[in-house]
Amino acid sequence: MRVGGGGGGGGGGGGREREAALLLVLITAACGFVVVLLNLPDGRALPGAGGVPGAVGEHTGGTHVSVKERRMVEIVRQQQDVAAQELEGQTDENAAEADERISRSPPGTKEKLWMMQDQLIMAKAYLQFASLHGSAHLVRELKLRIKEIERVVSHFSSSSRVPTSSLQKIRAMEMTLSKAQRAYPHCSHMTAKLRAMTHQSEELVRAHRSETSFLEQVAVRTLPKGHHCLAMRLTSEYFLLDPKEREFPQRYTMQMGDLYHYAIFSDNVLASAVVVNSTISASKDPKRIMFHIVTDALNFPAMMMWFLTNPPNPATIQIKSLDNLKWLPADFSFRFKQKGIRDPRYTSALNHLRFYLPEVFPSLNKLVLLDHDVVVQRDLSGLWQIDLNGKVNGAVETCTSGDGYHRLENLVNFSDPSIINKFDAKACIHAFGMNIFDLKEWCRQGLTTAYNKWFQAGKRRRLWKAGSLPLGQIVFYNQTVPLDHRWHVLGLGHDRSIGRDAIERAAVIHYSGKLKPWLEISIPKYRDYWNNFLDYDNPYLQQCNIHM
Repeated sequence: MRVGGGGGGGGGGGGREREAALLLVLITAACGFVVVLLNLPDGRALPGAGGVPGAVGEHTGGTHVSVKERRMVEIVRQQQDVAAQELEGQTDENAAEADERISRSPPGTKEKLWMMQDQLIMAKAYLQFASLHGSAHLVRELKLRIKEIERVVSHFSSSSRVPTSSLQKIRAMEMTLSKAQRAYPHCSHMTAKLRAMTHQSEELVRAHRSETSFLEQVAVRTLPKGHHCLAMRLTSEYFLLDPKEREFPQRYTMQMGDLYHYAIFSDNVLASAVVVNSTISASKDPKRIMFHIVTDALNFPAMMMWFLTNPPNPATIQIKSLDNLKWLPADFSFRFKQKGIRDPRYTSALNHLRFYLPEVFPSLNKLVLLDHDVVVQRDLSGLWQIDLNGKVNGAVETCTSGDGYHRLENLVNFSDPSIINKFDAKACIHAFGMNIFDLKEWCRQGLTTAYNKWFQAGKRRRLWKAGSLPLGQIVFYNQTVPLDHRWHVLGLGHDRSIGRDAIERAAVIHYSGKLKPWLEISIPKYRDYWNNFLDYDNPYLQQCNIHM
């Protein structure tokens, strides 16, 4: 970082001689000042110096300052004034040097911004020195220049040219920094000050990051107030219904095997509504669609009431409560709680219900499982035509050539012998969120039994990271057929760089990550894809102040 150098190369031999002479004057003045201090009697203060009371000729501490000593002080001050005038007299030369430095800097507007930011860092460091050593004139000048540059930076636009007034302020700051550098030439002191400032800035950044992370976790784990209001209203009205009105009408006009079956495991009413609405909207034949929603006992009444009052015609829907699946292990609802992990994405029983699909839907052959944070944009009936080649799962892979992050070794503990001998550390991770499953092949391969075995092993020792994704990679290892990436685009809940073309070509877009579209912390440019499938004029949403 080159900010505010002093007299480099542009002054010639004459300039260097003048600087040497000036330096000699300053040294002589300083030495004379030291002589005066050394010759003062004990307890005597320098008259008028450092804010100590007492003018020349007064008694200070009981000892009188002689006329000869006062004369020495006046000579020292006169020499200092001459030196200061010499410094001020070099303003034209300094301006020329500053012009040369600025003209040599890169022409881009962004580079000028970086230059000003560097100037601010140096100026604030010098201000610390000037304040400590009582250089009042330099302190005032540095404060003025800092305010000017900060004002320029705050109104700076990288798309516009740098105005002449800003260049003048940069030039003025260069001159002030040059003056400060001559006043405090010792690099070791400046290095120490900059190191202290860097450490302080790093501590501040660390504190802000910690606070941001905490607040983000709170936002992720907490549903907006409007969603709580919605659940309460729907639940209360559900229990006001006559028991006969709490059921969906039976509208099966064809055999179950002729329908396209979609499963959604969710405790979020509006998220489920968006998945249902977008799937129907994109379908070429929506009357052949059947949705199977499984939720927990707490949210079951609200989920039922929503779809009773907003039926997904012409599709069919079934809603089950997790508590009604009596064949599940007795501790299933709370067995996934882990010490120190509170993120519901990792501790939710509904996320692990995917490993029991054949038991949940014993009469089905094939099924598409959709996460509740997806939006369907294309007809998905083509998934049923994909040949899985005797495998169980059809899913999009998340890794690309040369990508080491989305590999199995980043989710699974390969230091454990039971892992390293059975799996390839470089195997690509496949996505959950939109999967086509062959449930009959699942049963033949005994994958539910494999899941239970690995789950119990993971309780005894740490074999993988938190959540159902790592365990899913183990269970469906060598049982997954990779799908074309256009079927499923992930990352809208954390990746701000996904292009519009990639999103709009995708059959399913997935808000994987913390920044879910129903949260205020979601990524703004992705929200409309989700909002398009909610009717914000719905009376329930209006009453609970839920809006776009």
